[in-house]
Amino acid sequence: MIPPIVRTKAELRAQVANWKAAGETVGVVPTMGALHQGHLSLVRAAEEACDRVIVTIFVNPKQFNNPEDLENYPRTENEDAQKLSHHRVDMVYVPGPDEIYPAGFATNISISGLTEVLCGAHRPGHFDGVATVVTKLFTQTRADQAFFGEKDFQQLQVVTRLAVDLDLMTKVVGCPTIREEDGLAMSSRNLLLSDRARIKAPVLSETMEDMADGLRAGQTLAELKADAEKRILAAGFNKVEYLDLRACDDLSLLETPTRPARLLAAVWLAGVRLIDNIAV
Repeated sequence: MIPPIVRTKAELRAQVANWKAAGETVGVVPTMGALHQGHLSLVRAAEEACDRVIVTIFVNPKQFNNPEDLENYPRTENEDAQKLSHHRVDMVYVPGPDEIYPAGFATNISISGLTEVLCGAHRPGHFDGVATVVTKLFTQTRADQAFFGEKDFQQLQVVTRLAVDLDLMTKVVGCPTIREEDGLAMSSRNLLLSDRARIKAPVLSETMEDMADGLRAGQTLAELKADAEKRILAAGFNKVEYLDLRACDDLSLLETPTRPARLLAAVWLAGVRLIDNIAV
């Protein structure tokens, strides 16, 4: 059965109030739609942990610094609702822009330290937009837990810090990256790849896995990075935005994995920006 679609925060809050009055826990899976198995793995995690599950679909204009990127982002509400019909989802919250950013909206949430590097350095204002919309969605849904994928590891760290710093009542839960059979990390942006580009895309994860093996064997980032970038570009990618080894806790740059770390990358392929990360 296709779950009910709610479009106003008034209707959302009324339903959540009933669940809370009954002593039920609420899990939320925030998305921008174009759902894939990665998103659905978050839904399954929410099903296991919570009495009620809300999936939100909102293409957040504040986290796009490129208007063309916002315009081209896939919007597949009907298909998304159909995919969710196979799961125990109690509500799909699909707010219009006015429900999130009403007339006169003038508040911006900014997190320092975690947001100046990696994607934040290349997408000015992106994480302010993420932090602001996530705060809105947490407070509107009154969720006990929120489920985010590790594929966007920097985003996961940002929203975790946000919830702690602002004493939000929502616990952020990170879930493993889901990959295609050829290793490509699942992403809504993969839908934008041409057939030809899609064949090239797995070179990113293959190269990163080889780099991770080298780092585990004692090589440094500097020893591995130049050849890895050449391999990616030779495969037909247009640009490597970054290919860094970062500490898991504060995203500080590392040369070797002297503490829990992630190898993180952002690249461009046929006009589509792809990101990935691997634990080291």
